[in-house]
Amino acid sequence: MVPADQDGRVMRADLLAEGETPDGLDEALTAVDSFDRVLVAGLLRPQPAQAAGLAALARAVSGTPLAARVGEAADKTAAGAAGEDHFVALAAARTALLGSVHDALVSRVDEATGRTRGEAPAPVAVEQREVNLLAAARSWLCDLVRAGWQGIDHELVSGSAQIVSAMLPDPGLRRLATLLDGFSAELAASCPGATLERVPTRRWADLWSRALLLTLPGAAGLPPTGTLTGRLLPLGIDLQEHPTAVQAQVHAVFEPADGSAPRLVRAAVSAPKPDTVVGAGLWQLLRPHMSLLAAVSEGRSMELTDMPATAAGDLLWSDGHARTGEPADALATARVALPTATDPATAPLDRHPAAIAVPVFLEGYESRQEDDMVTFTVAGHPLPVDTDRIPAAGPLTPEAVAKSGACVGLLRWDAGAFRVQPLAVETTVRKKAVAVHAGAWAGGTADKAAVKAEKAATDAVTVLRERAGRLLRK
Repeated sequence: MVPADQDGRVMRADLLAEGETPDGLDEALTAVDSFDRVLVAGLLRPQPAQAAGLAALARAVSGTPLAARVGEAADKTAAGAAGEDHFVALAAARTALLGSVHDALVSRVDEATGRTRGEAPAPVAVEQREVNLLAAARSWLCDLVRAGWQGIDHELVSGSAQIVSAMLPDPGLRRLATLLDGFSAELAASCPGATLERVPTRRWADLWSRALLLTLPGAAGLPPTGTLTGRLLPLGIDLQEHPTAVQAQVHAVFEPADGSAPRLVRAAVSAPKPDTVVGAGLWQLLRPHMSLLAAVSEGRSMELTDMPATAAGDLLWSDGHARTGEPADALATARVALPTATDPATAPLDRHPAAIAVPVFLEGYESRQEDDMVTFTVAGHPLPVDTDRIPAAGPLTPEAVAKSGACVGLLRWDAGAFRVQPLAVETTVRKKAVAVHAGAWAGGTADKAAVKAEKAATDAVTVLRERAGRLLRK
């Protein structure tokens, strides 16, 4: 994606400018915000202001198939007589509104990039076992919302511990278990809620509504899966860190062996982590589980043979279906292959503005830096750079981004505006063009600071394993 003509396409940077939002988007977000404020004080004894927030949510979906059920749920909740089914209906309405915002923004991005997008597949129903665990999780989540974020305490939050422990061994429940584990950890760190000066209202409402819907039978159904054979050309790594977990998501262009159109795909690897492992030490937790990380670090492609993949563009990575290929420069891939690649559709439950992460290529922009704030001016239109998302576990810095002349990044939507998250940039060092990648240390590095961080991570993990072993022996 560049501000000049490329293969018959021209970037519409004007469509990404701040203030150029789709019709109805602000109204949908206002309804969501009104409902989110309702959850702060809890739904055990709703006050008139909370009843107004509930009514706003119901009005926002009044012309949809959810109208009758959400209207009843809003009335029952305002009267303090809501049950679990009513809370589920409210969570579904909130999720549907944010899904509509997601769809409107993605349509705007598609128009700006000129790329096509696949159709969303219907999820495949899976046999749901352990219904009692799902019911227990749903009950805990409903107790949370009755108390409200200001009413949480350690006793209430700790109620999730046994549920999470029972879910984790079951692969079919691990997605929900990980979400509940991270959510409860955040809540525990904020207890008691009555003393909170600032409540992360949108985030906790996101986590709550998503978790509540995942407790419904069939909600965790997977998109249809198939297999892919061909060449994988990495674009970069998005590293996401939480105090209890870390994930590396590789964005890449896949070229099918049968010569059909290239497509954008993702491959992710996650691992639980202690909060003492940070920086470059994170790669040590992830590296053993995915050979693709080393390939990205070395700037190489990978040859895939019958690699399992979902219709939503996610590779179900297995090292047995991949081997390292020829050298492949990410910036060259972005210049040549990215413009013709098809974007994947989004799974229904993943339709959320915060989940938008569209690979783009920028070149020929003007860059301006004020403190840590970097802005690219693309075809005369400013595009903020999200430097906060640049991981400390790599050599990429805001300064390198500010001096760059080309960038591979993820287009995101945050705080009411589109922003670009750099994955790799081309900058000039000693009059030579040099590529700097956020995931350059994924496969290992000789950088002194990174080596020191990896050693600290090794020591921390060793100590924790020894302590865990002693506890188990006792």
